[in-house]
Amino acid sequence: MAERAVPVSRYLVFFAIGLIGFALDIWSKSWIFQRLGVALTEEGSKAPPIWLIEGVFGFETNLNEGALFGIGQGQVIVFAALSCVAAVGVVCWLFVARAAHDLHLTVALGFVFAGILGNLYDRLGLHGLTWGPGVRGHEVGDRVYAVRDWLHFKIDAIGFDWPIFNLADSCLVCGAILLIWHAFRCHD
Repeated sequence: MAERAVPVSRYLVFFAIGLIGFALDIWSKSWIFQRLGVALTEEGSKAPPIWLIEGVFGFETNLNEGALFGIGQGQVIVFAALSCVAAVGVVCWLFVARAAHDLHLTVALGFVFAGILGNLYDRLGLHGLTWGPGVRGHEVGDRVYAVRDWLHFKIDAIGFDWPIFNLADSCLVCGAILLIWHAFRCHD
């Protein structure tokens, strides 16, 4: 018996979520970094954070040369390579292994794909930022190969301060939550 083809609508759902999420991430980073700037020198030159809810949630720019929570600072090549492998793996899982027959899995991996692309764009230095004087480990004018983060959540009253993140990170987390939900939901 021939295997069912993946419906065209699944390709559309996956790539729509992936590309819209990617575009919103890149646009939002460009917009906020143009307005607030970023410290490209040790002395810093960025504007102070903009708090939408004072001491709880706001916008603050940051460059992350590592991964989750800043782990692995300076290992940009490793994380860029892993991102490429992950992006290819997601597409293969969906369309070669035919996991796209499941709409929930397609949506979850669309979010993961958006997050991978958004942070990979930054890790490859495609945003065009360059380092200023005085930044340890970087020459003036060198391209910045770092993820641009700008969303800051904290609760001053209890000393909670979540690492600054971006929309790509949010897409990755949403996709991961959906994947966990998918793994545990009942299959009939």
